[in-house]
Amino acid sequence: MSESGKDPGAIQSPLHQLIAELSDGIVLLDPDGRLRWANPAALEMHGVESLGELGPDVDAYRRRFELYYRNHHEVGEGRSPMERLLDGEAFEDVILEVRPGDPELPNRYHRVRGRTLSREGRPDALALIIEDITELMSAEERFERSFNANPAPALICRLDSQRFIRANQGFLDMTGLEAEEILQHSIYEFDVFAHSPQRESAIQRLCAGRSIPQTEAVLHLGGRGDGSKCVIVAGQPIDVGNAPCMLLTFTDLEPARQAQHALRQSEALFATVFQMSPVPTALVSADSLTLIEANAAFERDLVRRADASEPPGLEDYSPFTPQTRRQLLKALEKASHVEEMEVHGVDDANNPTIYVLAAEAVEINRRDCLLLTLVDISERKRYENQLSDAIETVMKDASWFTRTLVEKLANVRDAGNDAALSDQAALADLSVRERDVLGLICEGLSDKRIAARLELAHSTVRNYVASLYQKLGVHSRGEAIVWARQRGFQGGSET
Repeated sequence: MSESGKDPGAIQSPLHQLIAELSDGIVLLDPDGRLRWANPAALEMHGVESLGELGPDVDAYRRRFELYYRNHHEVGEGRSPMERLLDGEAFEDVILEVRPGDPELPNRYHRVRGRTLSREGRPDALALIIEDITELMSAEERFERSFNANPAPALICRLDSQRFIRANQGFLDMTGLEAEEILQHSIYEFDVFAHSPQRESAIQRLCAGRSIPQTEAVLHLGGRGDGSKCVIVAGQPIDVGNAPCMLLTFTDLEPARQAQHALRQSEALFATVFQMSPVPTALVSADSLTLIEANAAFERDLVRRADASEPPGLEDYSPFTPQTRRQLLKALEKASHVEEMEVHGVDDANNPTIYVLAAEAVEINRRDCLLLTLVDISERKRYENQLSDAIETVMKDASWFTRTLVEKLANVRDAGNDAALSDQAALADLSVRERDVLGLICEGLSDKRIAARLELAHSTVRNYVASLYQKLGVHSRGEAIVWARQRGFQGGSET
């Protein structure tokens, strides 16, 4: 026990001995602000061993220990529990963080109550009753960190007020709401069980603090997103700060609902395309080729056998003989699809028909199926056969074709020879002077320079040039040069 030296007899009283054994910390103050006595639990809660280390009075205590509220705001001057007691104020369950002056000592969390003890109607002592909740606060901090870090959307509702006191980031992200739009609102203001078939039961269980089984509900989000969100909600009772609460967890059904909507749209589109396709198409089971559904073109274009069952099976249509069935199943053992398999049937007039059958493996409602398509190629086959017969008939006597081909080749050869002879004749028809003039034209000389080179009159050269144009069939010096170079003419009197 700790002594202040004022009243040794009172300190050793049976009452003090009883109080000393309590787990709660007790600090007694005199009305003048001096610390009279503290039991061992109170000393241990402050990390000290004697009353003197707490401080002789309230002012010394405030200098040695820093006090903070749960929101980390420092307790203001005159508002500490001891100072409030001195002012005659009684209080309950004030939670404080106590930070010793020695930084090596750990911080503590205290829940404090204040009482005034009177004797003969006058205040005799002031009692500070302290509960060490450090472990509880540490556990709550760990829970808070875990709660906020958990990506699963969650809310905490306090049972006595039925108001939400926590919303983790996962819930805010899922709904797009701000925390202030949820916190301190009741379960009726922000109804998390709306449109649930078990809504009344869920609310009753929440009020009674009983676990709530999973149930589908709709969250109304005001103007956020589509204004609502389908979820699965479940509840589990917990204690937060010694207060009974309900932990509500949520599963977002919106992605699943959107996927189901997209699936329904896809199935509707498939069904529409399937039925509207002009190509005979059927859906059959992959294992037994049992007919599941056939489109209108399949029913219209394929002939049923006379002894067909009702409703008909795939084998009741003329192209699907037992041989075709075996052939198709054998091909599907090697690959998941089949292309360009020729199958035979008959038309309404019992004429033979030929189809190209294609099969593709698909999954419909978690069932392995085959999508079969048939294209009638009977007309194409008949045309190909007719063309082949015509070619064979023609080729039986190909002598006329050979004779015509030889004549054409001869004409081509003669035309080439005639052109060569014509060029040679044109060159041979030129006089020596005309050859000289053509050669100098090819060298790029003008009429005056040609006249000077050949020592001829200018007018004479012009006459030679005109004669050249006429004999060669050209109309300019450029054409004459091209004509000569194409024929390998080098100029001069060469032949």
